[in-house]
Amino acid sequence: MSPTRKKVTIYTDGAAEPNPGPGGYGAVLVCGPHRKQISGGFARTTNNRMELMAAIKGLEMLKEPCDVTLVSDSKYLVDAMTKGWARSWRRQGWKRSNKEPVVNPDLWERLLTLCDKHNVTFEWVKGHADHPENELCDRLAVAALQQPNLPPDEGYTEATGSAIRDAYPQTGLLCRACGTELEQRPTKSKPKPGQRYFYAYHHFCPNCGRIYLVEEAKRPISSASR
Repeated sequence: MSPTRKKVTIYTDGAAEPNPGPGGYGAVLVCGPHRKQISGGFARTTNNRMELMAAIKGLEMLKEPCDVTLVSDSKYLVDAMTKGWARSWRRQGWKRSNKEPVVNPDLWERLLTLCDKHNVTFEWVKGHADHPENELCDRLAVAALQQPNLPPDEGYTEATGSAIRDAYPQTGLLCRACGTELEQRPTKSKPKPGQRYFYAYHHFCPNCGRIYLVEEAKRPISSASR
């Protein structure tokens, strides 16, 4: 922290209903006795894009380099920044360690550029837990997505990668670790000798790489084929 820089706290939240669908973001900036609320929405986007957009729009309000504490209930956002994932993705040309493309690279790039200008500390807060500022941001985001004639989110199609979505359909379920929407992917590994069943597909988190086995995907292996 620099003694000459202003100390600012930014509370943020994003929402999409459904996901993907109309989306909104909300942010509250606090600097000493001064407070400012901002919000906005898009006709079709995702919850994660709006979480990122809330942080971006909040930081873009600052007219000079500041020491910022950014508070969010999004583990997708906070973990990627505090654990260094986002900067690693940028160094790797927006590819993950498994060489698959990163989702939302346009917004991650904007956010990292702003963090290069400001000294930003990210803090996670549990959502819908009666945190006054977090609840306010949620209300701002939801109100924004309900407005008529919302503009398009220009980065949505490119950032989500239509080809990837076609190959790996979204499940509508969220990763328990980071909150990213899970993809349904076919299981490529072959059954091992003596195995009585296998999983035809699984749910995969494109953000943190976690795999979730699905009971409905379990298939028996006949004794003749073992």
